[in-house]
Amino acid sequence: MSDRHVPVLLGECMEALAIRPDGIYVDGTAGRGGHSEEIAKRLETGLLLSIDRDREAVSYVTERLRPYGERVRVVKGNFRDLGEILTREGVEKADGMLFDLGVSSPQLDDAERGFSYMHDAPLDMRMDREDGMSAYELVNSAPEEELSRILFTYGEERYSRRIAAAIKQRREKEPIQTTLELAEIIRGAMPAAARREKQHPAKRSFQAIRIAVNDELGALDAMLGQAMDRLKPGGRLAVITFHSLEDRMVKNAIRARENGCTCPPGLPVCACGFQKTMKTIKVSAPTASALELEENPRSRSARLRVAERI
Repeated sequence: MSDRHVPVLLGECMEALAIRPDGIYVDGTAGRGGHSEEIAKRLETGLLLSIDRDREAVSYVTERLRPYGERVRVVKGNFRDLGEILTREGVEKADGMLFDLGVSSPQLDDAERGFSYMHDAPLDMRMDREDGMSAYELVNSAPEEELSRILFTYGEERYSRRIAAAIKQRREKEPIQTTLELAEIIRGAMPAAARREKQHPAKRSFQAIRIAVNDELGALDAMLGQAMDRLKPGGRLAVITFHSLEDRMVKNAIRARENGCTCPPGLPVCACGFQKTMKTIKVSAPTASALELEENPRSRSARLRVAERI
């Protein structure tokens, strides 16, 4: 893993979490440990659980946070199992939780991981390389219709059918082995006008395949409910998203607990039994500043959403 890492929306996240020195906090996506260390610095008698599903990340963060002693526990796990992890660690409720849903810079920059369409590498894209189906298996075995659905649903790729057909045609001759090979197939399937767009032609498709390989949206859906249930009153949930599908899921999950009453308008008393448990917290800077964009261009699409348990 490279040592180059700039935590996204770092100051904004710390402000949103309003960290108390004696509080209990969860960083559910430890990554390179930048957010975790900032939380740990603010603790005195409190506790931070720093969680990641990537074994390499866990190893690195364990060393990085070692100086903070018993204030920090680093745990390998998938945030979709958040409730189970908290129970196992003896944590009933937390004062704050942070989830950065982006792929970390070291994962993108490590060619062996296969996340990037800018470097040639084996098709993998798994957050945990010891678990689940790889991108190679998905690309070379999924039915054409399923590939098209994945590209359209998870990448919002308008040329999903053309790309899926091109992938099928190529793999019938020989398996698609590497990231640059796949990126070139995607590029070749798109019309000339689309290839001239500012963003890389393979960006949306690679995003979609990564999401499908890691079941990111399923994990996110499972995590959000558990996270909100395991916050103390006044506890904060902060989530950094990087594309519209994630952002809508986070926004809707919070909204369902904030304004989920199904009674007809004008009914004087709620009859559906809805109880408001969360409220949205407006943050002063939900997106990256010009200075952060200059230091870390990958933060361009990042958005911070914050809610508080009532």
